[in-house]
Amino acid sequence: MRVLVVEDEPDVAEALVWGLQAEGYVVDATDNGTDGLWMATENAYDVIVLDVMLPGLDGYQVAKRLRERERWTPILMLTAMDDDLDHAEGLDSGADDYLSKPFSYPVLLAHLRSLTRRTLGARPAVLIAAGLALDPAGRTVTRDGAPLEVTGREAAVLEHLLRRKGSVVSKAELLEHCWDAHSTGDPAVVEVLVHRLRRKIERPSGPTVIETVRGKGYVIRSEKA
Repeated sequence: MRVLVVEDEPDVAEALVWGLQAEGYVVDATDNGTDGLWMATENAYDVIVLDVMLPGLDGYQVAKRLRERERWTPILMLTAMDDDLDHAEGLDSGADDYLSKPFSYPVLLAHLRSLTRRTLGARPAVLIAAGLALDPAGRTVTRDGAPLEVTGREAAVLEHLLRRKGSVVSKAELLEHCWDAHSTGDPAVVEVLVHRLRRKIERPSGPTVIETVRGKGYVIRSEKA
């Protein structure tokens, strides 16, 4: 899952980026509303964490302009002003949820999970296919009940493929959703990671879980669920 963090307080921004990456999220960040609006317009994100008080454009303006451009990415607005009118203004500008500062990190994660469930439709707590089970919240993977050791990036790729189960996912889409903006953008890195992931989740005598569709990408078949 790819997240954009727009926060101008360095300590808060650093903590958000570090914490979200530790949870397996792919995170881009900026410290001003002008760049935040541009990044959110030009890139596909699963959710935006948007501070209210920002240089350039404030959070209300960013949210309003995104909605005017028909960009419907879920927005979690952060505010240091714990006031009903401020919350109402945030929601009226186009935000989907708000969180008052200071906040606890588990509560932030719960808000993000709630937002993605609410806006992207029903999202099962555990994703299952071909004996595999991935818990997105805990970032854990098991095969027939036995735990598998996977990296955060491997879990992100597997989660994206499982959420698109039955559909072919291109290398470009995996790069967009599972690598940050500072990555090389080379499809070869996707090939290397998928090869490594297959060695961990598939058995020599068992079925192929992640299939390669030549010239198109990868797919986990629905009938293997």
